[in-house]
Amino acid sequence: MNWTLEVVIVPVSDIDRAKDFYSNKVGFDLDFDTEIGDEIRLVQLTPPGSGCSIVIGKGGVPEMEPGSIQGLQLVVPDIRKAHAELVERGVEISEVQVIGTNPRPMPDPLDNVGFCFFSDPDGNGWAVQQISTRP
Repeated sequence: MNWTLEVVIVPVSDIDRAKDFYSNKVGFDLDFDTEIGDEIRLVQLTPPGSGCSIVIGKGGVPEMEPGSIQGLQLVVPDIRKAHAELVERGVEISEVQVIGTNPRPMPDPLDNVGFCFFSDPDGNGWAVQQISTRP
């Protein structure tokens, strides 16, 4: 049996600001923005190529402290290119860092160990990791 992670709830204080950040700055695809009356609003966004989405909103999501999610991780085949794209889009992001020792340094020594980090406007923390080959 396959078990897939499909949605992660990301707590934010301002839905429109977060929607703009994730769609226009980070480049996630906007799947939907739905309001049900005055009490429920759900916005789903998906990183390009991902099978897992994030949901931000009010009413239809659990109450969590904005900025309390840390360690969300995106994986890309080229960390340098991803870093440059996020900088170009205006995301405040760390420089590319090497964390650990690459068990398979070919073809790119940054595979598995190349990371950069950013936070959304509420402080939810994200890592971007390079994995271009898998065993």
